[in-house]
Order: sequence, then structure tokens, then C-alpha cells
Amino acid sequence: MYRCTHSAGRGRHRSRVGRTHPHIDHGRAVRPASYSARVPVATVLEVAGQQVRLTHPDRVVVPALGLTKLDLVRYYLAVADAALRGVRGRPMILKRFVHGIDEEAFFQKRAPARRPSWVDVAELRYASGRSAEEVVVHDAAGLAWVVNLGCVDLNPHPVRAEDLDHPDELRIDLDPVPGVPWGQVVAVAQVAREVLEDHGLAAWPKTSGSRGFHVYARVHPEYSFRQVRRAADAVAREVERRAPDLATSRWWKEERHGVFVDFNQNAKDRTVASAYSVRPVPDARVSTPLRWDEVQACRPEVFTPTTVPRRLAEQGDPWEGMDEAPGSLEALLDLAERLGPAPRPPASAGRRRPTKPLVEVARTRTKPEALAALERWRDRHPEAARHLQPADVLVDGMRGRSSVWYRVRVNLENVPEPSRPAQEPLEADYDPWSRRTPG
Repeated sequence: MYRCTHSAGRGRHRSRVGRTHPHIDHGRAVRPASYSARVPVATVLEVAGQQVRLTHPDRVVVPALGLTKLDLVRYYLAVADAALRGVRGRPMILKRFVHGIDEEAFFQKRAPARRPSWVDVAELRYASGRSAEEVVVHDAAGLAWVVNLGCVDLNPHPVRAEDLDHPDELRIDLDPVPGVPWGQVVAVAQVAREVLEDHGLAAWPKTSGSRGFHVYARVHPEYSFRQVRRAADAVAREVERRAPDLATSRWWKEERHGVFVDFNQNAKDRTVASAYSVRPVPDARVSTPLRWDEVQACRPEVFTPTTVPRRLAEQGDPWEGMDEAPGSLEALLDLAERLGPAPRPPASAGRRRPTKPLVEVARTRTKPEALAALERWRDRHPEAARHLQPADVLVDGMRGRSSVWYRVRVNLENVPEPSRPAQEPLEADYDPWSRRTPG
């Protein structure tokens, strides 16, 4: 139970959760008509013994559902004990959708200078030589505070604040190429489970909340990031060996088929949306932990901020025993040694030479701009477009200074050579490294 106090410039109105209130409609804080529209409504939540100020609680975060910031906070408080299992004591990157998910998020590594005394930080150092003091939350109040900043999903590092050099999680991200059915994704998840268990690790499944699937393993925090990534690479290659028609570990996107077993999420600068995170997609799916006997028949769209708290209350958290089941990476590192280095693509003049006939279409600031550029290219080259398969269209979200930008490429492998367009000037040429937007 928590309390909330609503203010709109003057006057305070206290309510208990679940109790009707004259200025709240289905969880939304609404400005009384007598107040200026420029005066924001604020809600003060009393959570875990702390006061958390929630600004613009009625701001719509997920427009397709009308889901507001206050709705989102209430969801995280309802699942707080389980959600904290994935984030408590871990530094996290803040992925902030300050105007809702219809606008691009920006990534904030450094914790805000103005923060409550009960929100800790941990200083992470990166290979670039840079460092950042990142947010570390410990309780439900911390969850509410980061959601107030505009975070929809939670993105913690696989380390604890007390030991930033030794991960205690190995994370496998199963990423299907376009056109791959969901049944194939969960089939690959079962193979990943077998590989992990055959090498002495307990495997913990969850939906990603997007198109893919996650399989985690707790490990003893005595291995470096490089060792954990190498172990994950061995998992990916062994999954591909066992199920070559279903999965791939190929790094280059144009060479992939089926489900990509993404091992690179274990690199030091990478984070993954944690268990019980609401994902920034139109139906606000939740990245939901499962039991293995649920995986084959699961449907990711049924896990939402409405259904997950009820599921958790009725069934408990399938990952409840996760922290008591760490394992060793020695068997996977032995496997990596036997497999040897992963194959690399040919190089030309020190640069990678693509093995597929690729053309680049555009570089854009937003995904809608990327898709619009792709459609213009299709309209200009209808014969080539007719031969494209879903996996031939490569729309890559690329990390820039503090946000994602988009690169669009087309693999012409399935286009007859006489119909293959040559490389042309880009439809759009956004420079993510410049503060000035071209055009």
C-alpha cells in the first residue's frame, strides 16, 4: 500500500490506492478547470517510507492504450518485489521517453545531479576511457523515481554495484529476423536451455516484450566481461550447431537467417530490458518470466501491465529462486576453447568486405523517417522490390551519442542481377555525430 498526494499549484488532495478521488479518473491526475493549463499537476507518492514526486502524472506514455505515467508507476509498484529481483543494486542506463513512446528515447548514463538521497550511484568505466556515475535503485521508491524520469523499461547492467568488473548474469537474447514465426523463436529458446543445462547452468526464460525471447543464467561473479561474452558466444555457436535450420550466430545482419542468438548483449557497455519491464511498443507488452513448461505455448501479447500483476499474485514469480542458483562458466569456456575463434568475413584494405550485395538506402534520426525513405526507394525500384524477402530489408537501430538513429540497407541477393539497382545517393543522410541535423 502507498499513499499519493495530488497538487495543482495550490491545494493538496490525499487519497489511498483504490479509493476514488475527485481529481482522478481511472488513475489519471486531471487539472481542475480553474487552474491555468501551464500549471502542472504533480503527485507525491509515499512509497517504501520515501516521498516520490511524480510530475505530469496524466501524461500519456503509450498513446494506443491511453496509458499514463501514473498508470505506469502503479504497475511497477504492483510488481515491485519481482521487478527488483532484476534491478536491485545494479547500475542502470536511463532510457527516457520524456514525451511518450511515439517519440524517440534518449539514453542517459549519468545520474541526474538532483536526485533523492536514497538513490545511489555507481561509477562505471568504459573502454573509451570515459566513466559515468549511473543510477542504482534498491527499493520500490527507486522504481517510481526512474519511471518519473520517463523510463518505460528498466535497463540494468549484469553487475552489482559492489563489484562492477565481474558480471553475475549471462544473458542470451534471441532476435528473430523478419518473417520468422513465434514458434521458431521458442523452439530456439528450448535449444538454448539445453546448451546451458548441459554445461552446468540453470536457464531462466522470459519473453522480451518485443519480438524476441531472453534466456538468463546466474553465474558466480568471478569472471570478467570478456570471459562472460566468450561463454555466451560459445552458447550461440553451439545452439547454431544443434539447430542449424532454426538459429544463427552470424554477427553480420545480412548473413543471418532464422533466430539470431545474440551473445553480444554480454559486452560491458550493453544492457537488456529486465524482467517485468514494460516495453515501449504500442500494446505495452511486459518482459515476463516464465516456467519452462509454459514456454512452448506462450503468447507474448497476453503479458501486459493489466494481466501481469494478476498473474504474479496468483502464480508467484517463476524467477524467485534465481539468486540461489548461480553456476560456473568453466564448462562453457572449455567449449569456447574447443570451438576456436569464430569465423570472420573477408577484409579489404583493412575494412570488412560484405559477403552479400548490399545497397544503403538511408540514415535517419527516427524510425518513421527510415521507413518512409525505404518506401521511396521501393517506389523507384519496383522490379527489385518485388523480389525482396522480409529478411532482405535491414533496418538497424544504431546507438548514437545519447539516442538511437537508423540505418536502412537492402540485401539484393534474391534480386536477379540485371534488376539490381546500383548504390545511389542516400535518401536521407542524418549525421548522428553532429549536433546539427542536415537539411
